[in-house]
Amino acid sequence: MEEPGSSPDDAVLFFGVSLVLGIGCRHLLRGTRVPYTAALLVLGVSLGGLEYGTKHGLGKLGAGIRIWAAINPDLLLAVFLPALLFESSFSMEVHQIKKCMAQMLLLAVPGVVISTFLLGTAVKLTLPYGWNWETSFLFGGLLSATDPVAVVALLKDLGASKKLSTIIEGESLMNDGTAIVVYQLFYRMVLGRTFDAGSILKFLSEVSFGAVALGLAFGIASVLWQSFIFNDTIIEISLTLAASYIAFFTAQDALEVSGVLAVMTLGMFYAGFAKACFKGDGQQILHHFWEIVAYIANTLIFILSGVIIADGVLQDNIHFERHGTPWGFLLLLYVYVQISRALVVIVLYPLLRHFGYGMDVKEAIVLVWSGLRGAVALSLSLSVKHASDAVQPYLKPEVGTMFVFLTGGIMFLTLTINGSTTQFLLHLLGLGKLTTTKLGVLKYTRYGMLKKAFEAFGDLRDDEELGTVDWITVKRYITCLSNLEDVRAHPHDVPDKDDHTHTMNLLDTRVRLLNGVQAAYWGMLEEGRITQSTTTILMRSVDEAKDLVSSQPLCDWTVLRSNVQFSNYYSFLQMSRLPQRLITYFTIERLELGCYTCAAFLHAHKTARRQLHDFLGESEIARIVIDESTVAGEEAKKFLEDLRVAFPQVLRALMTRQVTYAVLTQLSEYIQDLRKTGLLEAEEMVHLDDALQTDLKKLKRNPPMVKMPRVSELLNSHPLVGALPFAVRGPLLSNAKETIKGHGQILYSEGSRPTGIWLVSAGIVKWTSPRLSSRHSVDPILSHGSTLGLYEALTGKPYICDIITESVVHCFFIEAEKVEQLRQSDPSVEGFMWKESTLVIARIFLPRIFEKMAVHEMRVLLSERSSMNIYTNGEDIELGKNYIGILLEGFLKTRNQHLITPPAVLLPSNTDLNLFGLQSSAMNHIDYCYTAPSYQVEARATAILFEIGRPDIEADLQTSASLLSLSPTQGPPPTQSKEHVSFFFYLVGLLIASYDLCV
Repeated sequence: MEEPGSSPDDAVLFFGVSLVLGIGCRHLLRGTRVPYTAALLVLGVSLGGLEYGTKHGLGKLGAGIRIWAAINPDLLLAVFLPALLFESSFSMEVHQIKKCMAQMLLLAVPGVVISTFLLGTAVKLTLPYGWNWETSFLFGGLLSATDPVAVVALLKDLGASKKLSTIIEGESLMNDGTAIVVYQLFYRMVLGRTFDAGSILKFLSEVSFGAVALGLAFGIASVLWQSFIFNDTIIEISLTLAASYIAFFTAQDALEVSGVLAVMTLGMFYAGFAKACFKGDGQQILHHFWEIVAYIANTLIFILSGVIIADGVLQDNIHFERHGTPWGFLLLLYVYVQISRALVVIVLYPLLRHFGYGMDVKEAIVLVWSGLRGAVALSLSLSVKHASDAVQPYLKPEVGTMFVFLTGGIMFLTLTINGSTTQFLLHLLGLGKLTTTKLGVLKYTRYGMLKKAFEAFGDLRDDEELGTVDWITVKRYITCLSNLEDVRAHPHDVPDKDDHTHTMNLLDTRVRLLNGVQAAYWGMLEEGRITQSTTTILMRSVDEAKDLVSSQPLCDWTVLRSNVQFSNYYSFLQMSRLPQRLITYFTIERLELGCYTCAAFLHAHKTARRQLHDFLGESEIARIVIDESTVAGEEAKKFLEDLRVAFPQVLRALMTRQVTYAVLTQLSEYIQDLRKTGLLEAEEMVHLDDALQTDLKKLKRNPPMVKMPRVSELLNSHPLVGALPFAVRGPLLSNAKETIKGHGQILYSEGSRPTGIWLVSAGIVKWTSPRLSSRHSVDPILSHGSTLGLYEALTGKPYICDIITESVVHCFFIEAEKVEQLRQSDPSVEGFMWKESTLVIARIFLPRIFEKMAVHEMRVLLSERSSMNIYTNGEDIELGKNYIGILLEGFLKTRNQHLITPPAVLLPSNTDLNLFGLQSSAMNHIDYCYTAPSYQVEARATAILFEIGRPDIEADLQTSASLLSLSPTQGPPPTQSKEHVSFFFYLVGLLIASYDLCV
C-alpha cells in the first residue's frame, strides 16, 4: 500500500538500502559468531524504530519503509517463500533426505501437533487475554512453525554436521508446511466453521497430500521439459524459477493446498532427479543463481521483519494499556516455546534414535535449541491482524495486534538468543571440532602444500625480464605453511596397539576414496561418457556406501549390482504377451545401463585409487582400501566380459557414442582456444560453434543404436539349424521361441521332464549336478553354438543335469514335440541329431578330455572321426585302444553281467583311466562310465564311437577346426581363441578409458 505523500520510487530506495546494509553485515560479520540473519533483524528493528518512533522519521527512506511494511502478508509469502524454499530443498542431498526422512516427518507432523497443543494450552491457561480455545490453538499452531529461512541461514553460517543440518533443515521445511496447514484449520474454526474428527482428517490429508502430488507433477513436467533443452543455461535456470513460483501460486490459490509443501516437494524432486541435467558451468551457474536469489530474499525478508516488529510495538501501544505492559508475558511465552520444543524432542527421542542415522543426546540438545521462528510465523500473524480489522465479532483488533507483537517478539528473541549462542553450544558439546584423523590429514596436506610451494619457487624464481626472487619474503607471505615441524608425519602413523585410531583412519580413508569416485563420476558426465540416469544411480551407490564404511569394506558395487543384473521385472516381461521385439528392446536398454555402469565404476575406482595413492603414498591403510576397491571391480569386469561374448553390438554402440562425443567436445574446445588466442574472431567462432552444437544435439537426440541381427540370421547361423536340409528348416524356424536370459537363471533342472531344446545363440551356460560335478577339471562351461537338452528330447529321459546361465544368454527354445517331428522327417536328420546330442553328453561325462575343446572342435571330431552304429540283440561291441563309445539307446551288459543303461561312456579295458580323470578304485561308484574288453547288446542299441589320442588325429582336428572357424555358416568364433580374447581386453580397455584414448 502506498502511503500519502510518497511515491513508488521510495520502495526501490528501501530495496537498495536493504541490500547495502546486508552487504555491510556480511562483510563485517565474517569470522564472528553473530548470525547474519540475527544482525539483519536488529537492523530492521532499528530502521523501524527510527521511522515509527521519531518525529521526523527517515524521509524518503521512511516512505519506502512504510510501503514495504504495509505489504499484504499473503503477498509477502508468495514473493519470498518460493525462492527460499526451492533453494533450500534443491541444495539438500537426496540420500541424506531418504535416510533422515522418518526423523523429519516425526518432528514435522506429530511434533507440530504436540507443540500446538502445548503452546495453545499454556496460552489459554496463563495469558490474561481471554482468548477462546480455538484462538489459543491458532496462536499455538502459528508459533509451531520453525522457519526454514532462519534455520537454513543459521546452519550455513555455523557449518553444522551434514546429518544434523539435514534433519534440522528438512524438519523446518516440512514443519513450516505442516504448521501452515494446522494454522489454516484453526483459522477456519475461529471464523465459525465446525469440524468433526473425520472432516479434520480429510482436510489435513487433502491439503498435505495434494500439495505433495502437485509438487511431483510440476517436478516431472519441468524435468521432462529440461530434457529437451540443449546447452541453454538461461532457459534451464529460468524454468526452475518459473516452476517454483507457479507451483506455489497453483497450490495456494487454485487448489487451496499447501504451497510450502508443493515447492518443497518440487525442490527435492529436482535434487533427486534433475541435478545431472545441469552440466559443467551450467550447474555452477544454477547454484550461484539460486544462492544469490536466496541471499537477496533473506536480506529483504529479515530486515522487513524487523521493521514490521518495530511497527507492531510502537504503533499499537494503545492496545497494550488494557492488560499492562506485555513484555513480561513475551518473556514467559519465550520460555513456553523453549519448553514445548524440548518436550517434543524428549517425547520423540526414542524414535529419533531408532530411525535414519540415529541421534545422540548432544544432537538432541542442538535440535531443541535450533527451533528458531522467522518470517513465516510473522506473516501468518500479520494475516490474523489484517483479518481482525474486518471480521467481527470472531476476531477483535486487539487480538491481531497481540498476535503480531508476540510473534515478532518470539522471532526476535529466538534469532538473537538462540541464533547467536548456537555456535557456542556446538563448541561446548564438541560437535564442531575436527576429529584427530582429520587434523592429521590437514597437517599432512600442509606438508604437501609446502613441497608444491618449493617446486613453484624453483620454476619461477629466475625470470628472464625481471630477474631473481627473494624467497624469504615470499615465505613470509605464505603464513598458512608456517610453524611446520621438521619431520613430516604420515596421518596413518599411529601408536602401537591404538586400535581405535587405526579404525578411524581406515573409515576416513574409505570415505576419501569414495569422494574421489564420486568426483570421477561427475567428470565422466561432463565428458559425455555416461548418461544422466546412470549418473544418478552411480551417485546413489557412493552415498549408500559411505553410510556403511564403518561396518563393512567398500560396498558401492553391492548397490550397483541390482542395476547390472536382470531384475524380476524381466521375468515378468518373459511371461507376458508383449511382442518379442519389445522385450528385446527392453533387454538391450538394460544391458546398455549395465555396460555404462560397469565401465564407469571401473574407470572411477581406477582414478580414485591412483589419486589416493598419490596423496597418501604407501601405508597399510591405503593399501587395504585400494585392495578393497580392486576386488570390488572384479564382478564389473566379469559382466563386461560376458557382454562381449553375448552382445558385442552393445559395447560397439556405446563406444561409438563416447568417441563421437569426445571428438566433438575436443573440436569445441579447440575453437574456444583459437578464440582466446585471438586467431578467430567472435563471429567466426560463433559460426563454427553453432555447427558443432548442431552435431552434439543430433548425437543426443539420435545416438548410434545397437543393431541386433535378425532372428532368422541368428537361427541359420546356429550349427544345428545350419546343418539341416533347407526343406526342414522352415517348420523349425517358425516354432523357435526367442528369449534372453539374465545371469544365474535356470534353463532346466536335473531330473525334470524334458519339454524341449535350447539353442544357445550368444552367451555361456554352465552345468551342475551333485552326481557328476566332481568329475569336471576346469569350468563346467558350455558356450554359444551349443544345443542343450537334445539328448533328453530324443529319448524322453529326464534332464541329466542343471543348466544355469553364466552370463546374459540369447537363445531359442523349441518344444520337444517339434523336435520329434523333425527327427521322424528324415533318417539322415535323425543321425545328425544323435551326433549333435553327443556334444553335451561327452563334455559332461568326460570333462578331462572334452572340457577344454571348443564346441566347433568337437563337431569336427564327431564329423570326421566318429561313426554312429546301431546294434541288435546279441551283438558284441569291441573298442580299440584309442576309441571311446557313448551309449545313446538300448541296453548292454559287461562280462560280469552288469547292466549298462544309457547314457553311458564305454571304454576299452586297456585304457589308462588317468587320462580321463578317473581312477580304478572309483570306477565301482560311477554309474555312467564303464571299462570292459567287450560289451554284449541286450536290446537294440545306438552308440557313437570316435577315435582320440593319436597325434596325427589331433593335428588334423586343429587344421579342420581352424578352417571351420572361418566358415560363415558356423556362427560365432570360439570364445577361447587368443585373438578374440586379446580383442576383448582391448575393447574393454577402450570402454573404461575412452577419455585417455581420445586425448
